[in-house]
Amino acid sequence: MLKHIQIKFFLLAALSLMLISNITAAQNRRFKPKPPGVPSEIQLTPYKTTMIADGKDETIITIKIIDSKGDVIKDVALPGTYKVIGDAKIVHISDGTIPNSFTGLDKTNDTTWKSTLKSGTEVRLRTGRTRGRVKFVAQADSLFPGSTEIHTVQPGTPHVVTTDKYQPKTTNDKIIGADISFLPELESRGMKFSENGKPGDAIEIMKQHGFNYIRLRIFNQPANPKGYSPKKGFCDLEHTKAMAKRIKAAGMKFLLDFHYSDYWADPQQQNKPAVWAGQDFETLKKSLFDYTAHVMQQLKDQGTAPDMVQVGNEINHGIVWPEGAINNLDSLSQLLYQGVKAVKAVNPSTIIMLHIALGGQSAESQFFLDNMAKRNVPFDVIGLSYYPKWHGTLDDLQKNMADLAKRYNKQVMVAEYSQLKQQVNDIAFTAPGSKAVGSFIWEPLSTWEAIFDRDGKANAYMNVYPGIAKKYVGGK
Repeated sequence: MLKHIQIKFFLLAALSLMLISNITAAQNRRFKPKPPGVPSEIQLTPYKTTMIADGKDETIITIKIIDSKGDVIKDVALPGTYKVIGDAKIVHISDGTIPNSFTGLDKTNDTTWKSTLKSGTEVRLRTGRTRGRVKFVAQADSLFPGSTEIHTVQPGTPHVVTTDKYQPKTTNDKIIGADISFLPELESRGMKFSENGKPGDAIEIMKQHGFNYIRLRIFNQPANPKGYSPKKGFCDLEHTKAMAKRIKAAGMKFLLDFHYSDYWADPQQQNKPAVWAGQDFETLKKSLFDYTAHVMQQLKDQGTAPDMVQVGNEINHGIVWPEGAINNLDSLSQLLYQGVKAVKAVNPSTIIMLHIALGGQSAESQFFLDNMAKRNVPFDVIGLSYYPKWHGTLDDLQKNMADLAKRYNKQVMVAEYSQLKQQVNDIAFTAPGSKAVGSFIWEPLSTWEAIFDRDGKANAYMNVYPGIAKKYVGGK
């Protein structure tokens, strides 16, 4: 999701991975902070970020102008520029404006329209016939530009990873979860947590407010110089084992999120661990299986086997690039299958989630899951990220979750979110057919709308959760 800006601190590091913008430091300095209510940034929501390279496939990208708080500015229309780099072209702008000038409209490598830019504008994009990536950028003077990246693919004939019949497992849990992988790093910096003046462990305070599940991300070798946590190794196996003990000691359940990388993995980058570089495909599959099994066995041996596992993080553009990129669906499915097999070999009862970053993007969700189904990749739960800035409206999220639950007969959940806490949970717990599992909030100890203040005090956002627990989980 966020584009990667090399920074060390938690929110900016993580948000940079979910952003679908690509702004250089030099560009960044051009756009000074503006007060609320003043147009500040262009926000894009693409309804597909994987498209077929057949010269016909189309998607809509919606445009919004937002202020520094993220609120939409509706009554502003500015001269804007829309640009496509790659094998695709703009075919329509929905507000009816006829471009007053454009260049290269029929070219596929660089298409630019100059037209009115305002909230509610929709741009229709059509692919060419080349596999690869397409970048779309929307710009206007004085506004932080918006951009998104689209992968163009040719799926080919699917080959199944196994002929075995898989009976998906279901969980009876109703999950109010949180990814708090930053906790050890925060504590190492001296951060203390409290509620109403009483010091306490962050996990215990969260449990008292209705949280019952913790998600942890794990990187292969994050201490590498180009890893997630150079020299310190936060979110490696040893840190994960220590956190897993704390989670289980608190009487909570545990989701493990394999990134299969030394650094952040998301739709914009899924770079293989350094120790796997140069391996042929068969060796790469074995490395992924062995690593997954080793982590699982280490956790099981200390009595903290994960209750649920993600084989990859936000994997709608694949894992372990380039072999497992979405352009290589057969190879991707084989790599995912190695992860699934390894988890089940160590702990057969563990629930397997496929996690995609597509809360409101129905067509994109279906493309990925249809292709995994055609290749017979076994899994249990569909997990979605939902950040309204990039993943559509609440209505989009609700419709997509309901459709996925019916279409694939799988349990569904929101595996990442932050804002709109009550509204997101009202959707996450109400998918039809008893398929709703719940949600995991992303890094609520330190990110935007955090449930603790910067001095570690539980705040009003924390107080949203007892009501959610009482309504959906049966909490007090």
